[in-house]
Amino acid sequence: MAESVPRTFLITGCNRGIGLELVKQLLAKPNPPEKVFATCRSPGTSQSQELINLAAKHPNLSVIKLETTDPVSVAEAMKEVEKQLKGHGLNVLINNAGILQESSLESVDEKDLLNVFTTNVVGPMLVTKAFLPLLKKAAQENPQGEMNWTRAAMINMSSVGSSIEKTSETFLWWPLLSYRCSKAALNMLTRCQALGYKKDGILCTAIHPGWVQTDLGGPKAPLTVDQSVSGMLQVFCNLTETQNGILVDWEGKTIPW
Repeated sequence: MAESVPRTFLITGCNRGIGLELVKQLLAKPNPPEKVFATCRSPGTSQSQELINLAAKHPNLSVIKLETTDPVSVAEAMKEVEKQLKGHGLNVLINNAGILQESSLESVDEKDLLNVFTTNVVGPMLVTKAFLPLLKKAAQENPQGEMNWTRAAMINMSSVGSSIEKTSETFLWWPLLSYRCSKAALNMLTRCQALGYKKDGILCTAIHPGWVQTDLGGPKAPLTVDQSVSGMLQVFCNLTETQNGILVDWEGKTIPW
C-alpha cells in the first residue's frame, strides 16, 4: 500500500539542491500531493528554469515568488497560496531556504553574522508566521487526528552543526561559525514553535539532511541529493508527536541539542 501523502505542501528555496529534489520526489510519488507550492526568489531567471519546466509538466505544481526575508514578499506569496487553496488549509510547510558562508572565530564579522541570521532564522520565522493560519486550517480539517504530516506539520531545515553537545566532535574540521550559530537559533525557534502550536495540532520539528552534494555541501559530501531527500521523506511520513520539537537526521535518528 502506498504511504499517506499530505494534500498540500509549501517548500522554500526550490530552484536547486534539496528544495528542488523535494519537489521532484513528491511529484514522482504514485499518490502525489494535490498541490505543491514551490517557492524561490526569482522564478523568471535561468537559475529557476528546471523548476519552471517541471511546472509545465505537472499541473499540481505551482511556482511562487518568495523572498523569505522580505515581509512584503512573504505576505504576497501567502495571499497567492491562499487563493489557490480555495478555502483549504496547508498541510506541510518546509522551511528549506538557507545560506552558508565560510567563517571562523578569526574571520567572522558583524555583516557576515547578521546576513546568515537573517536568512536562516528571520526568514523561517517570517514565513511560518505568515502561513500559520493556513496550517491551523489544515489541522482543523481533521480535528480528531493525531499529530503527523498528513494533518499539519512545519519542518525547519537544520544541521548537525547546530548541536552544542556535538560541537567538540565537528568544530575543528568544520568551523562555519555564523552558520552554526544561526542553525542553533533555528533549533530554539523550532522548539518554541512546537510548544506554542501544539494546541493547534501542528507538529513542528527540525531535520538535519546530512552532508549532501549540493552547492552548500560541496562535491566531497558522502550523500547525493537523491539519497538525502529519499531518507527525509521517509522520516517525514513517520513523524508523530514524539518528534514534536526535536532535531532528527535524515535517517530518523535524534540529534541532541
